[in-house]
Amino acid sequence: MLKVYASAHPGPGRYSPPKIAKTEPSIIVGNPDPRRVSTSHVERQNLTMRMQIRRLTRLTNAFSKKRDNLIAAVALHFWHYNFARIHQTLRVTPAMEVGITGRLWTMQDVLDWAV
Repeated sequence: MLKVYASAHPGPGRYSPPKIAKTEPSIIVGNPDPRRVSTSHVERQNLTMRMQIRRLTRLTNAFSKKRDNLIAAVALHFWHYNFARIHQTLRVTPAMEVGITGRLWTMQDVLDWAV
């Protein structure tokens, strides 16, 4: 569904989105298994990103003036999430779990790899 909002500029001091004027159906291509369709993994990843990347939180003074800086911040988040952070349920990093690496990475590893 495509949402069409009533107004693009709600006015100063208003933080909620404007009212939805109408919705337009959109075509979804493919043949997914209805028993396996779920958005919970994507929603959980979005929440994790919003909570851990300060630039993505609402009403904050931490922002990126340049697109490249935002891309770098998101990339750094995913590096830390997958290579440097031990996840409680896995007891290792996701990269270690799938066999990409056999150890925790440090910031020095990233700097050595990038240069």
